[in-house]
Amino acid sequence: MEQWRRVWRDGVAPHLSPAGLHALQNALLCNDSRLMQGATSFPPPVDGLGECEVGRACAIGYCGWQGEGLSRVDELDEYFARICDEADLAFQEPAACRFFLNWFDETPRAEMRRELLGEVTLALATRIQRAA
Repeated sequence: MEQWRRVWRDGVAPHLSPAGLHALQNALLCNDSRLMQGATSFPPPVDGLGECEVGRACAIGYCGWQGEGLSRVDELDEYFARICDEADLAFQEPAACRFFLNWFDETPRAEMRRELLGEVTLALATRIQRAA
């Protein structure tokens, strides 16, 4: 299994809420232009922009923004850092989340959408199965 997929399945997805996963699933299905590659958010999480409203976000950020209702850049940045920290802990490796993040940022959009949609759908189905 590809490293990005392992990190997603075992490090990232378990820490995303069902609402976040559903939001990401919808974004992937409809090719929402607010789902961005190459950065965590727009505006970026830099000094002076923390209070700004989020306009676009990466996959993890999108889950916090559209699924958890986080609207400000500073809130989204904290959420993103927490999810990445959880992924790193799951693998007991600093920056393990980079395998998923690099794949997400560097993969052509159509391929990324197709592959990640399958993973999001699997994560949601697994949660339903475990709850039953």
